[in-house]
Amino acid sequence: MSKSRIMIVAGEASGDLHGANLAKALQRLSPEVSICGMGGTAMAAEGVEILYDAARMAVVGIIEVLSHFSDIRAARRTLLAELRDNRPDLLILIDYPGFNLMLAAQAKKLSIPIFYYISPQVWAWHASRVKKIQRLVDRMAVILPFEEEFYRQRGMVVDFVGHPLLDSVRNRLSRAEFLARHNIAENSTVVGLLPGSRKKEIANLLPVYLAAGERLAAGRDDLVFLLPLAPGLSRADLDAHGLGDCKLQVKVIESDRYDLMAACNAVIAASGTVTLELAILNVPMVVAYRTSPLTCWLARKLVEVKYVSLVNLVADRQVVPELLQEEASAKNLAEQIAPLLYAPKVIETMRQGLVEVCERLGGPGASARAAEIALEIIAQQQSRD
Repeated sequence: MSKSRIMIVAGEASGDLHGANLAKALQRLSPEVSICGMGGTAMAAEGVEILYDAARMAVVGIIEVLSHFSDIRAARRTLLAELRDNRPDLLILIDYPGFNLMLAAQAKKLSIPIFYYISPQVWAWHASRVKKIQRLVDRMAVILPFEEEFYRQRGMVVDFVGHPLLDSVRNRLSRAEFLARHNIAENSTVVGLLPGSRKKEIANLLPVYLAAGERLAAGRDDLVFLLPLAPGLSRADLDAHGLGDCKLQVKVIESDRYDLMAACNAVIAASGTVTLELAILNVPMVVAYRTSPLTCWLARKLVEVKYVSLVNLVADRQVVPELLQEEASAKNLAEQIAPLLYAPKVIETMRQGLVEVCERLGGPGASARAAEIALEIIAQQQSRD
């Protein structure tokens, strides 16, 4: 195969991570490959030429997207110019369907092959979008087990490659090592507060997470609370949304993200990729999420699945509690997480459920399998040319 140029487009932090792992696998299989696209620091660290910073696109919710319209338009303009002026051999899309399907339509007009890696969650929102995906996308690689049958039934060429987090999620430090590094007593009961990586999520979730922590800590002196500082956020962002006025002792930690998670007895977490990360590390959790009232109203009209957390979706049953919108109160959160700290039978039942979820995610090597498919698409196209 001659030297190939690939564009990878990811629109948020989890997509940046998956894009970075895919870029690494592509370069291992084909060292001469040139990769550009939209992503963040993780993709840049793997040598991807970043044409537009994905951090400027990191919003959640139908209404919230409107405030970032100028960023979306600028990203579209930049990437379209690259597609036209420096035509890649393959466009790889990672999730982010609203933007990526718009880009795919333009790439299709330029006869650029399109590989969708990590399915947009059309099975959750509206399956009608599958027709558009089928028309635009040459091949699909999915990372959740139930997605393969969903797309195959709708006539798409699809491969279940397993979940890439199985390759990247691991703690480097033991619990004792992590606690010692951060001056935490080894006999502490450790609660993680993981309200997400976006400023909107911090605003919506951090105050109630902290209030739940205060309820939980009342009358107890064994509790330690850990809050990872996500890339792109500052301590000032946390202070502005409750941490500055909070009476709770919370350790804010900027590094050792997976070590932090693995050291926790239990975690309060936003829905999303973090729930699978915690499942892989076998950490009990309660999922709590709030968004704007209008976004919530629209979601309830459109969403077609029983659960919001990926852990429960993969298990097809409730393995972890989900508290959404008004149910995500400090009182409810404290009541749900307390048994995960102090009731051995409840803890063991959840841990067993999380093991089951991990078994359903497939084996390691997702990024390598996706990279093989990408290079196969390019080889097929070059043989036709």
